[in-house]
Amino acid sequence: MTGTVLRSLLAVVAALLVAFALVVAVEGFSAIVHPFPADFDGSYAQMLEHVARYPAWVLAVASLMWAGIVLLCTWMATRFGSARHRAHGVVVGAILLAAVVFNMAMLPYPLWFEVANVILFPLATYCGVSLARGPRGEGVQPLR
Repeated sequence: MTGTVLRSLLAVVAALLVAFALVVAVEGFSAIVHPFPADFDGSYAQMLEHVARYPAWVLAVASLMWAGIVLLCTWMATRFGSARHRAHGVVVGAILLAAVVFNMAMLPYPLWFEVANVILFPLATYCGVSLARGPRGEGVQPLR
C-alpha cells in the first residue's frame, strides 16, 4: 500500500517538475521572439504592457507548446503512476489548467488565446491519459 501511494505521488511530482522545466523553456522562447524592452524594470504595469503587445503568432505557438506539455506530462503521470490509473494524469492536467487560468486572469491576453487554452488543456489531458493507458486500458494492473 505504501509503495503504491509513494509511486503515485512520485509520478505526479515528477510530471509537474518536467512541466515546470518545459514551461520555462517556452517562456524562454517567447522572450527570444518577443524580447522585453530595454527600459523594462519588471514592474507589474510594464509586464501588462509587454503581454498586451504579444504578436498573435507567438501566442498561438505558445498555446500549442503548452498543450504539448500537458499531453506529455499527463502521459508521464499516468504511465508511471500505480496501475496506470487515470487519476494521476487528471491531477496533473487539473493543476496545469488551474495554473494557466490563474496566469490568464492576471495578464491581458486576448480572448481567443484564453478560449484556446481552456479547450486545449482538457483535450491534451484526455489524450495523454488515454495514450498512457493504451487501447481499452490494456496493460493496466488493478490497484493493490
